Amino acid sequence: MIRLFRISIPPSAMALVLSETVLVMSCYVIAAYATLDIASDIFLLEDGGWWRIAFVGVFILLGLHFHDLYEIYRIPSRTGLLQQFCLVLGIGFLLQALLSYGRWDIILPRRIMVWGSLLVLIFGPLWRILFTDAVWKAVGAQRLLFVGGSPTVREIVQCLRDRPELGMTAIGFLDCEDQAREFEHLPNLGGLTNLTAAVTEHRPDRIVVGMTEGRGALPVQQLLDLRFSGVHIENSATTYETVFHRVSTRELRPSQLVFSAELGPQASMVSMQTVYSWTLGVVMFVVTLPVMFLVALVVRLSSAGPILYRQTRTGKGGAPFVLYKFRSMYQNAEVGTGAVWATRDDPRITPMGRWLRRLRLDELPQLLNVVRGEMSLVGPRPERPEFVHLLLEKIPYYRQRLCVKPGITGWAQVNHKYGDTLEDAVAKLEYDLYYIKYLAPSLDAYILFHTAKIVLLGRGAQ
Repeated sequence: MIRLFRISIPPSAMALVLSETVLVMSCYVIAAYATLDIASDIFLLEDGGWWRIAFVGVFILLGLHFHDLYEIYRIPSRTGLLQQFCLVLGIGFLLQALLSYGRWDIILPRRIMVWGSLLVLIFGPLWRILFTDAVWKAVGAQRLLFVGGSPTVREIVQCLRDRPELGMTAIGFLDCEDQAREFEHLPNLGGLTNLTAAVTEHRPDRIVVGMTEGRGALPVQQLLDLRFSGVHIENSATTYETVFHRVSTRELRPSQLVFSAELGPQASMVSMQTVYSWTLGVVMFVVTLPVMFLVALVVRLSSAGPILYRQTRTGKGGAPFVLYKFRSMYQNAEVGTGAVWATRDDPRITPMGRWLRRLRLDELPQLLNVVRGEMSLVGPRPERPEFVHLLLEKIPYYRQRLCVKPGITGWAQVNHKYGDTLEDAVAKLEYDLYYIKYLAPSLDAYILFHTAKIVLLGRGAQ
């Protein structure tokens, strides 16, 4: 796995992005040489042709990203894949047409755009199919042997089966002799006493330890001998983070929080975040003022009540603050119910409010909270004090998410669907703990990039 933006990215994903970048650029370069004849060198080298092709290429790659083609490797339908490429290229033609009215120097000549796009439409899906088949055949680049059969191990094994692009495969597991657990499609290689023999026979690249039993059952001496012989050994919690990009609260122990230097946020990163988050918050607040004025007008005309909705939320260290949003619910919506989580098709939300939430426009006033220093652009979403008290009682380690400023968007928001159950709260906490552990400008930039995708596609709103 390649460590980038403070997350583990499969090498196959990087290879796919780089190869498709070369493929898309090559299609338009070939189109330039095929249609411009002798003048192609002048166009590419002296008339900014490379920059024009790069602009179109980046747009196409972003379009593929917005269609999740760099996150989902399985191709359920080749016809659907072709349709997605057609849609991306169609939007590219529309963008070129719009730019032509402004006489921009970054548009491609019509013949290059047409023939280059045709080549992309032919070779893009074909390469994606060939690449996906190659990834499937290359499954098992890293062979994992599991010691123990904890629920966390089961989740990891299932994820490796569903996502072969991760480049890891489970070859089997060992467990206590008195345990009769079985894994679907994963062979039981015997008891813990057979560890050394199993490693000699199957030669795993990594041993993942996921024991639910006491420390006495762990084959410590065998693991030590294997570790000093060069075999990589890690805890299932570490593998869980690599695979899911979140911290497993089932594997988390209080001693880890007390003695580990990694689980808490680094003071230097928190200070750096304060500076760039406030600076970007001021810039974004000024830039979005015209949009906020239009939204305020829409809210005022669409339903009775105040334009802004003020609500007490829990901030860093549990300190309360007033969060600002454009009102998306009917006035006095919680008079009869009190504080409750929003639900799908919530009757309290106005018709216009649904659109504001889908486009995330109701969140824009929170830039004022960022400017005031109560929030950051990125961080765990702030909850209402009523919910915080409940979740502190129900969920272990929930208090630890309050050690940093809350954010307008966060790691949980770009990875987990909107949910209103206790299980959803636990999953989001695991993502928040991962974010706190690896808080850095690069991770914030990655989250903001994916937030733009969610906003533009209207995903996860409720």
